[in-house]
Amino acid sequence: MIPSNSKEKAFLCAQAALDHKAIDLVILSIQNLSSFTDYFVICSGNSDRQVQAIASHIEEKLAGEGLSPLGIEGKREGRWILLDYGEVVVHIFYHPVREFYDIERLWSDAPQVELPKQRRPRRAGS
Repeated sequence: MIPSNSKEKAFLCAQAALDHKAIDLVILSIQNLSSFTDYFVICSGNSDRQVQAIASHIEEKLAGEGLSPLGIEGKREGRWILLDYGEVVVHIFYHPVREFYDIERLWSDAPQVELPKQRRPRRAGS
């Protein structure tokens, strides 16, 4: 089922990331703060290989819904991968890199969006 709006697309990206054990996942609503996208989906992996696997799974899951990214950055290195789906931008970090860049602080005015209760994100170390 193709997502009918940008929030559903963000949830689909988040669910795909969680399928591959992404940690510390947050969704930020930046539609009132930005003109280039509506949502950031931000998550981490414990290794560059896990970061790459999370990104690949998101791509596969969304391709199955007929959605292709407008752009992909950083996939080869696996330290910080950005998947641009237009109204949703996914940031997948190797955990120490995420701490360094602290992207949530840069967008601290953006409200977090709760995932539906059936699937909540894991935290680092759990």
